Amino acid sequence: MQWVARINDVKYSAFCWRYELSVPKKLVMALAMAALTGLVAQAKFQLPWTPVPVTGQTFGVLLSGVLLGRWWGGASMAIYAGLGAIGLPWFAGWSAGIGVLGGATGGYIIGFILASLFVGYFTDKFVRSRSFLTMLGLMLFANFVLVHGPGLFQLNQWLVLVKGNTASIGQLLMMGTVPFIAGDVTKAVLAAIVARAVTPKQAYGGEVDKGKWAHWRIP
Repeated sequence: MQWVARINDVKYSAFCWRYELSVPKKLVMALAMAALTGLVAQAKFQLPWTPVPVTGQTFGVLLSGVLLGRWWGGASMAIYAGLGAIGLPWFAGWSAGIGVLGGATGGYIIGFILASLFVGYFTDKFVRSRSFLTMLGLMLFANFVLVHGPGLFQLNQWLVLVKGNTASIGQLLMMGTVPFIAGDVTKAVLAAIVARAVTPKQAYGGEVDKGKWAHWRIP
């Protein structure tokens, strides 16, 4: 249909435009994505048995890689972490400061940078990655390995150094991962749906599988 072709043309043009932007304009977009992450971070719910809150942050983190690509997606999360550390109150609960990065949840924030780089790398490099199922798999890996991995490591260090407590792996998972599985999977599904809807199914920037996409069915 003509309208489908028109939508595909718009998506392709938008990503070509994003790919070819000047550095100052990419920086503006990175700041905007960091601000979006700071906004969804305020959707916060504190659980009584853990210092790690439920927030909407990972939705913004995962989309940053899709919308900005590998380097600028990662840069947007580095901006989010850096400006928050020096006092901009856009961490969860309108908090800020280096103490947040050094605290119980700081590892998750560092993991945001890794997750955005990871998702952005695959979005930029592989047309095939832009299917819903592939993107969902990438996002789940980014969330539970690249975000929760550093998050759990620092949470454990915080418990030992600040609280003087040691936690078993099971206890650590109950504090830092298990309560968030349902919410994180939901956010990853929503982010994958958005990614599938907005990304073009053709090469816009030297993808390694350029020319092969036309023979694939991308669900």
